[in-house]
Amino acid sequence: MILNHLVGIYTHPREEWQSIDSRHETYFYALTHIAVIALIPSIVAYYASAHIGWSIGAGDLIRLNEGSAFMMGLGMYFGLVTGVIALAVLIHELAKAFDATPTYTQSLELAAYTATPLFMVGFAGLYPELWVVMSALLVGVSYSVYLLYSGVPILLHMPEDKGFIYSSSVVTCGLVLLVILMTGSVLVWGLSGGPVFVH
Repeated sequence: MILNHLVGIYTHPREEWQSIDSRHETYFYALTHIAVIALIPSIVAYYASAHIGWSIGAGDLIRLNEGSAFMMGLGMYFGLVTGVIALAVLIHELAKAFDATPTYTQSLELAAYTATPLFMVGFAGLYPELWVVMSALLVGVSYSVYLLYSGVPILLHMPEDKGFIYSSSVVTCGLVLLVILMTGSVLVWGLSGGPVFVH
């Protein structure tokens, strides 16, 4: 069943990582998890941008027209899915330097479940105040990093100390990947005509 580890990853993460490790799902299952979870921030971003409007400080609400908001949501969706798959490849390749040999499925599972709290932050967009979204994003990033640090020793069968160094390397590379994705999305959006605002 899709998303069957979702509750456990929040309520008892270490036990859930052990459950994931004891019965690995298929590569397609992990891709399906990413495809479903990535819908949350994308749909909320579209809805908030086109129908609610964003408030930044004391100024007027900022809204996009539906076409522009749809393109933003669509681009966000494919960017998020691509980002998690790229993170999985990074996890897989980086593991070789730490004498670990995870399969692509294990790498994708680690990337998918680690990214899940970050994607769930998308719900904060239903109250599109910048400080609310940024606070939720901080919590989501913190929990994603915690999941990575707790999941690596279990899923990749590494000692705790080596797992800590490996996880730190993944976080660093993940941040670089995030900057590349954000820059790429801004460039693509700019080349496609940019945002169209409504008053």
